[in-house]
Amino acid sequence: MHIEIVTPAPPRSHNGNRITAERWAVLLGELGHSVAITSSWSGLPSDLLVALHARRSAEAVRAFTGAHPDRPVVVALTGTDLYQDLAGSLDAQQTVASATALVVLQEMALDVLPPPLHARTHCIHQSVTVPARRRPRGQDFEVAFLAHMRAVKDPFLVVDALRLLPASSRVRVTHVGAPLDPGTEERAAQEAAQNPRYRWLGDVPRTQALQLLADSDLLVMTSRLEGGANVASEAIAAGVPVVCTRIDGSVGLLGPDYPGYFEVGNAPELARLFEQAASDGDFLAELTRGITARQRLVEPHRERQAWADLLAAVVGPCADDGVLG
Repeated sequence: MHIEIVTPAPPRSHNGNRITAERWAVLLGELGHSVAITSSWSGLPSDLLVALHARRSAEAVRAFTGAHPDRPVVVALTGTDLYQDLAGSLDAQQTVASATALVVLQEMALDVLPPPLHARTHCIHQSVTVPARRRPRGQDFEVAFLAHMRAVKDPFLVVDALRLLPASSRVRVTHVGAPLDPGTEERAAQEAAQNPRYRWLGDVPRTQALQLLADSDLLVMTSRLEGGANVASEAIAAGVPVVCTRIDGSVGLLGPDYPGYFEVGNAPELARLFEQAASDGDFLAELTRGITARQRLVEPHRERQAWADLLAAVVGPCADDGVLG
């Protein structure tokens, strides 16, 4: 069958929703379907619409269901959907109400969805194949920070934490991300010029970002909310330990007992975790064990099978042979 994936993220962007859409297109193609990715519904006949972001894809979902009321719609709920928009956005609420099925990226998302929605909600963990580590371990303790600069990512908490480290600290942070909010480019450039522990590379190709992650000793995530970040799945697949904010979108991926959490906005707590990971081999090993214990969740065959199961649920057995009955 023909599937159209609608994502508000534009082509060639490195936005997480675009990365997810492109990976899903590959998986659905491997299942025998033809797939197109658009930023709004194309108006062309499709057997199934997959919409990322309930609020921002609301118009596309309304148009598709108006033209094809008998055809299924799958809505993937982002972090802003789950932890911000669904409570007050009529567009988001209407999109969820009209969906044949919902997709979330980690189990704790179910905690914020009304129980009547659970039966049509599918948890699909994001999978990834990462490159092998190339950089030998050296004197510096290399931390990767892969986040576009917008308020929800709290991008400058990292530099606030770096200022609190002792002079003897081995921690160095390399930040990859586009300056999306006004003023962030100037601030990042200034911080990089003034702080030898902080390097900002701007936006880079995804292959380069993945290699940077694989070569790092630690990943830091400072987000105020996430639906289930791609970069967390990438770190799990690479076996790179993580320190991150204690938010549902990350706890749902890493598990409630993972030892690398800090509270949102808490720079001193982040600084403590940086230094502990860099100086305490037992703590770093504990973080690493917590990550490798989750690696089965991000295996590509599991995500592909999850999509096969979802399509069978919303379309029927014909989903397996590429023909909508």
